[in-house]
Amino acid sequence: MLRFEYRPGTIRYGEGCVADLTDELDALDLERAAIVTGRTVGDTAAVMGPVRDGLGDHLVATFAETTPDKSIETAFAAADRLAAADADALVAVGGGSSLDVAKIASAIAASDRSHDEVRTTFEETGSIHLPEEGTILPSVLAVPTTLAGADLSMVAGITSRRDGLVRGGAHDDRLMPATLFYDPALFRTTPASVLCVSAMNGLDKAVETLYARNAMPITDGTATRALRLLSSGLPALGDGSRDDETMHDVVVGTILAQYGCSRADGVTLSLIHAFGHGIARGYDVQQGGAHGIIAPHALRYLFDRVDGRRDLLAEGLGVDTDGLSPPHTAEAVVDGVVAIRDALGLPTRLREIDDMAESDLPDVAADVHADGFMQNCPAGLDPTVDELEGVLREAW
Repeated sequence: MLRFEYRPGTIRYGEGCVADLTDELDALDLERAAIVTGRTVGDTAAVMGPVRDGLGDHLVATFAETTPDKSIETAFAAADRLAAADADALVAVGGGSSLDVAKIASAIAASDRSHDEVRTTFEETGSIHLPEEGTILPSVLAVPTTLAGADLSMVAGITSRRDGLVRGGAHDDRLMPATLFYDPALFRTTPASVLCVSAMNGLDKAVETLYARNAMPITDGTATRALRLLSSGLPALGDGSRDDETMHDVVVGTILAQYGCSRADGVTLSLIHAFGHGIARGYDVQQGGAHGIIAPHALRYLFDRVDGRRDLLAEGLGVDTDGLSPPHTAEAVVDGVVAIRDALGLPTRLREIDDMAESDLPDVAADVHADGFMQNCPAGLDPTVDELEGVLREAW
């Protein structure tokens, strides 16, 4: 029995597609748009110029204060700015941090609770309060400029540090962006170091969607095609290419990697992303960098215990499995992921993270074990904290 409930936002792809922002706002019956972005992107004329031109008279405010920390204070400040501008649409421009802050700001603006009540509930439960029913306004539109694949999603993450670090967020189908604009011209403006490290996160969404406990034939198709495009485009991107073919492969591949990944019945993120959270949340390393380090070791651990749909992964990565035994197929898959990681120029060892010590690994393993994505590990894989620590030590 197959039931696939998935309602993504409208996807617009193509060079210069942000010129159509006004058309989408009109189609959604939205009138007053505010941009939510980070300081660096907010100062990048090659990005903000086309976005502002696309919004035209609909643009009423710009909030350029998001940071990778994704703090709840930033979301509160954004919600206040949007309320002051009477915005009914948020246009999140940049990476996953800006999109997550925009989604949380929209949820806060739609709530009838005070900021203190929202924060207290979040710190107690790890969840942002959303109205039980009805449309959430302002609506969110996404203009991504990185390849992390955090945009075509109904999930938003946020943090609070008032009394120690609290991590959590919201998962609700009303947080899915109404429209997403994938403009290769804007991705080209992103520095290579940022674009390449983000790409590893997007790649691993496709990898995990194939072996996650809740995988299904529809997402098998999109994820396999994503891997085929990314295994071609990402090495070229790492080599400095930003021609039309490369940008098509990496942007469309990233769209497909996340298509169907975030649904009302859960997400297909699993072991690698749980490791990525445990590593990146507490240390000075980007999520994609953490994935680059841990993915080969996590995959070897997984393949040692379950099949992990290695044949399908090999198909996506373009690995010729003729004559290969199951163990050799698994190692060929790992080698394929390593080759992409190395082509992107990413770190290879946990010891390369300046503020991480080997003595931290037991605590990181405990965080990984407690991560919500661990429940999506394939059937038959039930890691212990000690086993997870062993994987981290292999990566050290």
